[in-house]
Amino acid sequence: MKLYFTRHGKTQWNQEKRFQGMGGDSPLLAESYAEIKALGKAIKEVPFEKIYSSTSKRASDTAQGILAELNEPVEIVYTDDLRELGLGSLEGQLIEEIRKTHGENLDNLRHHLEKYDPTPFGAEPMEHAIARIESVVRKAVSEASEGPLLFVGHGAALTAAIQSMVGKPLEELRAAGGLLNSSLTILETNEADVDGPYQMKLWNDVCFLEK
Repeated sequence: MKLYFTRHGKTQWNQEKRFQGMGGDSPLLAESYAEIKALGKAIKEVPFEKIYSSTSKRASDTAQGILAELNEPVEIVYTDDLRELGLGSLEGQLIEEIRKTHGENLDNLRHHLEKYDPTPFGAEPMEHAIARIESVVRKAVSEASEGPLLFVGHGAALTAAIQSMVGKPLEELRAAGGLLNSSLTILETNEADVDGPYQMKLWNDVCFLEK
């Protein structure tokens, strides 16, 4: 079974370089709708069984934009468990402002998750975010007939969860960088082994987007 993953389109806060997280949720940029449409057209012939989306508006708007381009309409299942990593007091803050006092910890969040400490911000542990996203994927796979399935989520949490599902340890989850907005990643799994590890078939592809 093939599993397709994408990160929501670029938002106002992405452009302003602000933390969004689980609770923050700024609107998609006007140009993001064209990129979402391009992604939808790139996968329009894939016979998805279902789409699973984060309940955050930036993700649900992305899922609906993709659905509008598909040859065959499918159900979108919305779940809080696909929401972004909870960032506590960081949400809505400018990244460069927080870097002045927590630069090393922010670098760990981006590059060395095994060293990242969420406690100064009252934030969610990365392991918790990975576990909730993986639970959605495993349940979806176990309930699907043949797939394929599409999951629409967020940058930090979805990047870590995907790399975890292919068997990488915590310290390597950011080694390939983070998911780009409106990118496409594909994993493959045997339906009889929903616990994985899953096989990476495509990572972070944006070749269908206009430069």
